[in-house]
Amino acid sequence: MDKGRLTFKKTERLSSRKEMGRLFSEGESMLVYPIRVVWAETGCDLSRPAQAAFSVSKKSFRKAVDRNLLKRRMKEAYRLSKNLFYDGLGEKKVTIMFMYISREMLSYTVIDRSVKNILRKMLKQIRQKQSS
Repeated sequence: MDKGRLTFKKTERLSSRKEMGRLFSEGESMLVYPIRVVWAETGCDLSRPAQAAFSVSKKSFRKAVDRNLLKRRMKEAYRLSKNLFYDGLGEKKVTIMFMYISREMLSYTVIDRSVKNILRKMLKQIRQKQSS
């Protein structure tokens, strides 16, 4: 794995409809405004410790330009924070869906703070499961 490089490669993107369906039926959810996240540990043989997907509601943001901007901001925040998250996961494999729920455009700093808090809370929950 690229330890020093902060990339978000295709292998790290969650694109499997089957995995997404499983994620929403069996996954856990948490909210750190303005992002709701659904995540689940997976038994699949992933090449990376995590696969992530990003979503913005068309109902809240009619223009594709606005939706794409918000998805880019979430991806960037995740890309810059994922190495610490990967280190904390160890041998576990997870799938994650980030969903932007606010009805207003928020700045990158707010989104970045939210993504970092989510990843921190997810690691905490995974460690709690592991210890019990």
